[in-house]
Amino acid sequence: MSTSQCLSRLAAHHRSDTEKQVPPGTVTLVGAGPGDPELLTVKAVKALEAARVVLYDHLVAPEVLAYLPHHAERIYVGKESSRHTLPQGEIIDLMICLARAGKSVLRLKGGDGYIFGRGGEEAQALAQAGIPFKVIPGLTAAQGAAASVGIPLTHRDHACALVLATGHLRDNKGLDMDWDMLARPRQTVVLYMGVNNLPEICRQLQAHGRGAGTPAALIENATTARERCITGTLGELPGLALRHQIRPPALVMIGEVVTVRQQLEHAGDAVSKPAAAVHAAA
Repeated sequence: MSTSQCLSRLAAHHRSDTEKQVPPGTVTLVGAGPGDPELLTVKAVKALEAARVVLYDHLVAPEVLAYLPHHAERIYVGKESSRHTLPQGEIIDLMICLARAGKSVLRLKGGDGYIFGRGGEEAQALAQAGIPFKVIPGLTAAQGAAASVGIPLTHRDHACALVLATGHLRDNKGLDMDWDMLARPRQTVVLYMGVNNLPEICRQLQAHGRGAGTPAALIENATTARERCITGTLGELPGLALRHQIRPPALVMIGEVVTVRQQLEHAGDAVSKPAAAVHAAA
């Protein structure tokens, strides 16, 4: 269903309420975490159980949606690479329209909405429209993946800084990244949405001083039963992605902390690994 159809249906359904000038509903921006429903916050679960209208994204796991009451209206607004159900601007318009009709709206995003989830853009639009809103943070994918595959994001012996970056092209433009900053030693770099641009990312990092032998990992479907973790080096990463057919959603982790996984992965299996997870090295 197009946004115009959604808005038309909404306007017809709520015309009488609008004529009464009902106060706007509240929008709750909720982070659904990295995939494993047990990693939801208690506050997020309470919001899900009380939801009436839900706008949810592609990366929200079905097990998370299971917390919604059966009568909740669900509207899918997911975005995949080169395939968007609705453009971001229309998602915002729909959210505002629903709220102005007096509806309480739950905007559900994978991970944390304020970390590469466009939650900041949506919050700005709601504030400008005078729509009351609140934010419930979620565990971001980097945190969930790190705990699940046994790669600590920081470590006194290996990394004194953590950088979260996106390797995704915006508006079909080239990768405009601070390569010098990303190539610094003694830090962990986690790239979201970087799989499709991995050859260029690895080439640029090496050109700016990060050694080809730097430990690195590819983590696909983190914290879920489909999780895969492939480890190797920065120079090997593009070939590993092709050989193992890594597909989004996947994270790229680069830094010496990846070596710690050899000690932690088996020790943590009983506690933190999904039952069907697959782990491999180069």
